[in-house]
This record gives sequence, C-alpha cells and structure tokens, in this order.
Amino acid sequence: MSDKKTPLCVDLDGTLIRSDVLVESLLLLMKQRPWTTFLIPFWLLQGRSVLKQKVAERVDLDVEKLPYQAGFVDFLNKEHAAGRSIVLATASHRKFADGVARYLGVFTRVHATEAGNNLSGRAKRDLLVQHYGAKGFDYAGNSRADFPVWGMARKAIVVNPAKGVLRGAANQCPVSHTFENQHPTLSTYAKALRVHQWLKNILVFIPMLLAHQISHVSLWANGLLAFISFSLCASSVYLLNDLLDLSADRLHPRKRLRPFASGDLSMVQGMVLIPLLLLCALAIAALWLPTDFVIVLVGYYLLTVSYSFWLKAIVLLDALLLAGLYTIRIIGGMAATQIGPSFWLLTFSIFLFFSLALVKRYSELLVLKQRGQLTTHGRGYHVEDLVMLMGFGVASGFMAVLVSAFYIDSDKVRTLYHHPAFLWLVPPILLYWISRIWLITHRGGMHDDPVVFAAKDKGSWVTAAIVGGLIWLAAI
Repeated sequence: MSDKKTPLCVDLDGTLIRSDVLVESLLLLMKQRPWTTFLIPFWLLQGRSVLKQKVAERVDLDVEKLPYQAGFVDFLNKEHAAGRSIVLATASHRKFADGVARYLGVFTRVHATEAGNNLSGRAKRDLLVQHYGAKGFDYAGNSRADFPVWGMARKAIVVNPAKGVLRGAANQCPVSHTFENQHPTLSTYAKALRVHQWLKNILVFIPMLLAHQISHVSLWANGLLAFISFSLCASSVYLLNDLLDLSADRLHPRKRLRPFASGDLSMVQGMVLIPLLLLCALAIAALWLPTDFVIVLVGYYLLTVSYSFWLKAIVLLDALLLAGLYTIRIIGGMAATQIGPSFWLLTFSIFLFFSLALVKRYSELLVLKQRGQLTTHGRGYHVEDLVMLMGFGVASGFMAVLVSAFYIDSDKVRTLYHHPAFLWLVPPILLYWISRIWLITHRGGMHDDPVVFAAKDKGSWVTAAIVGGLIWLAAI
C-alpha cells in the first residue's frame, strides 16, 4: 500500500504540539480555581480518564495559541493537500482534541480520551488496529509510550524524540520521517530562570553601603548569601509565574518567546525546578543567615505567589506590590546584615520603585496601542489609562527625589557624612534620571523591565557613577 493510501495517525502531546494538553489544562485550572488543586489526587485515584474529564469540564484552552511543531504541521498540510487521510489519535481529552482538529483542518477523524477510556499506549494501539488493521496505518509519535503503537504500524514518523526513542521506534517498524527541534541549552534554562533579573537582588547590599559598613567581611558574606537566596527564590517564582501565564504570554509579542510559552522547555522540568530552587533558597537562609532574614524571605515568597495567582490582575495594586517586592529585598539586606531599618531608605524605595513599576505597565500598554489592542490580557489595564499611569508614575518618581532631599537635610546625614554639601547635587541628578526614563518610555524605547533597561543603559551607568562619586566625596 502506498503512503498516500495509508492513513496517517498522529499523536498530539509532544508530537503535534511542543507541550502537553493535560499539564497545560491542569495549570490553567490551578490558576483559575486554586482550591480545586486538592481535588486532583482524588480524581486521579479514579483513573486518568476521570482526571482528564474533570479538568476538561472546568477549563477552556485556547488551542490556536498552543506551541505547534511548525515543520511537522507543514508536512501534514502537504499530505492533506495530496489527499491523504490524516487521523488525530491522542490520549488528551476529546474536548481539546476536537478543538485542535477544527483549528488545523487537516484531520478526517479524531480518536481521543473519553470517560472510562484513556487512549494511551496499548489502548491506543488496540483501537487503531481495530479501525485500520495491523500494519494498516502509519503513526507519528514522540515518546516511549508510543512503542506499542509503532509495533503495529506500517511506518513510523518520529517527532522531537527523547534520548533512545528514535532507536526504539526503528526497532518496531521502519522510520520514514523525523522532525527534531533544537534541544534546550544552558541559555534556555538561564532564560527560564531569568538569571538577568538577579541583578535586582543587588539591593540587599544597599543597607550595608549606606550605613558605611563596607569594611566588614562578615557583612559582605551575609550579603552574598542573601543575594543567592533571593535569586534562587525569585527564579522559583518566575518559573511558577511563567507556567501559570502561558496563555497570556502567548498573546504577547515578546513573552511568547519565553521557554515554556514557546515549548522550548518542558513544563514538567519547570514543575520539578520550582520546589527544588525554593528548598535551596530556604536551606541557605536557615543554615547561614539570621532568623529575621528567613522570615523576610518567606514573606517575599508568599507575596510573589499571591501576585502570580491573584494580585497581578488588580489595577495599580499590582504595581504597588512590585514596588513592595523591591523594598523587601532591601529589608532582607537589613535582616541579613543586622543593620537597623532606615525610614528614609524604605520610603525612598517605595516611591522610586512604584514609579518604575508603572513604567513597566506603561510600556506594555504602549505596545498594545501600537498593535491596535485596547486592553491587557489577564490584567485590568486599558490603553486609555496611559495618561493616568504616566501622571502617577512621574509624581511618584518626583516624590522619591523629594524624600532624598529631606534625608540630606536630616541629622542622620550630618552624623554619617563629613561633607554633606556634596549630597545636595544628588536630587537634581535623580530628577534628571527619572524624567529621562519616563521620556524614553513615552517614546516607546523602554524594555519591559526598566531595571534591566537601566542595567544596560549607558546614561544610567553615568548617572550611577556620578551619584556614587558624590556620596564618596561627602563621606571622606
């Protein structure tokens, strides 16, 4: 029988898409209805088909935005155009399988999991043999779970296989085609962990620097441990946030390229790394840092998780919380080094980082406006809010400058600095920097994260160098 006359049966998870429908739907369920997480083990005890049925009843996936295997989809379109019968045979629930089939428009029939029948492994093999006969169909798959099906197939098509799968498929039947994507690299993992965002955790050193305690090696050691602990904890939350935000990220022009949203990294790997990174962060804090720091770190984690699940959807509160998370890093530095809290520093931090958080929201809305969209996905902002956000953000930034001026005139400065007059040049420089950041943002030149932008911006580096030099001159 020729290829064109032989039905081609196609797996969905990991084959047609670079993802897993069950995992995606479970994550969506956890985000939309977190309380149902406790029901998942009870559903699973009743069988995988029951679990898939219960989840399908409660969530709707946007099948158009799933990360499809582009090269393989092109192949299916050509086979369909040539008149070949193409069948979707998947262990995913029928609701989602039917949606994918309607969207792609190349399938003549769909076999999928339904109540009481989990269409995976041998169950899929038996069904396909029943409909098309032994060696009467070709099969496209990607994993060891497909070995039984390939054993009864005429030819195999192997898509993005794990180690050993291609050889195992060839032992079952002849392999006619292979489609492989680039495997994850260290760069992929670094992007998922957002290692570049660790720069924010340098804030833990600020209390030590401003308290003029830079000569104490033990404080530097504690600061470094606090930096590592915050970084691992933050990466754990970044992974969780990306897994919960898959649908929203896929609608964003840049975020759709994130490793989980694009399918470059397995969601299962992310789910393993989340608790592992968190445990490492807590272990470092508990073993080598003061109890106060452990409490701050736990509070930081709880706030970030609350942000990921609920608070990011509340207008302005999300930006205020982001500002608070920056400030918590400074509080963490105080706790790690046992340096007492500074009212001036914490107040300055809240105003400054609230302004920068609004920069981030403003830049996102500006992109939507340029694309002709009116609202953000999963957030409460509208394009018409741009003017108000700029007003709030500029005002908050200028308040930070005002707080710095009041601080310079305080008794504490006269105690810490020998030549405090140099510090009076700092407020106008900060005023210039904040105004420049907002002007760049208004013109559409801002990176999604203004802190990362500042770390790469020559003007910001020059500003930081001048401010640092003035503080040094004031201190000597």
